[in-house]
Amino acid sequence: MRTLIVDDEPLAVERMQILCSRIPALQVVGTASDGAAALRLIAALAPDLVLLDMTMPEVDGLGVARALAGRQTRPAVVFVTAHDDFAVEAFDCDAVDYVLKPVAQERLERAVERAQARRAAAPAEEALGEQSPVSEWLEEFWVPHRSELIRVAATDLERIDAERDYVRLHVGQQSGHTQNPQGRSYMMLHTIAGLEARLDPERFIRLHRSTIVRRDRIAGLRHDGLGVWSAELADGSMQRIGRTYLARVKAMAGR
Repeated sequence: MRTLIVDDEPLAVERMQILCSRIPALQVVGTASDGAAALRLIAALAPDLVLLDMTMPEVDGLGVARALAGRQTRPAVVFVTAHDDFAVEAFDCDAVDYVLKPVAQERLERAVERAQARRAAAPAEEALGEQSPVSEWLEEFWVPHRSELIRVAATDLERIDAERDYVRLHVGQQSGHTQNPQGRSYMMLHTIAGLEARLDPERFIRLHRSTIVRRDRIAGLRHDGLGVWSAELADGSMQRIGRTYLARVKAMAGR
């Protein structure tokens, strides 16, 4: 894959060149130190892959990715950054992956494999005359886990809890091809109101100012008296329903 490295730190560019040189599937065709130069080189060199820093002067990484999003043919984008709080915005730009600095060789190789898989799938979709539908709702998240960010599909979420400036994503017992007997949870820097606006309302519903649940995880509703209602979830737990959200929850149940 013809690869362009974009980073405003010379040492970071040098390190990335070394890492790329160890991956036979990559051929580095150029480097850029800012977003404007990156867009010029992408137009001139037509790379297959852009390893893109997030924070740069003037045009940042998100600006580059957004500019590319409107093009019919564009390279795969892998964000390479020291910041883990732009993952939702990066997903909006259809990035292939989001790699945290300092970049480990194995982690970069996994990102390249994802870029190759997307590139391999593109001709088949074109041959069938298919285009991947673009959803207005978030379909997956990148969340911090140990020293990297991992993908969590929205379909695997069971509940979202607000914890001050963060949200905790509770992943079900079955996530993708793995089974987690007790489930897992991940913290992400985001507001619950911001996530609610981005989640499919046909799939998720807010029960409380600090709780969103997946609709199909609600097993029943219980009236606790004095106008107080709770939702029983599939795992047997009870979640209090806030008065602000009660009418919407009852409407879901046809009440």
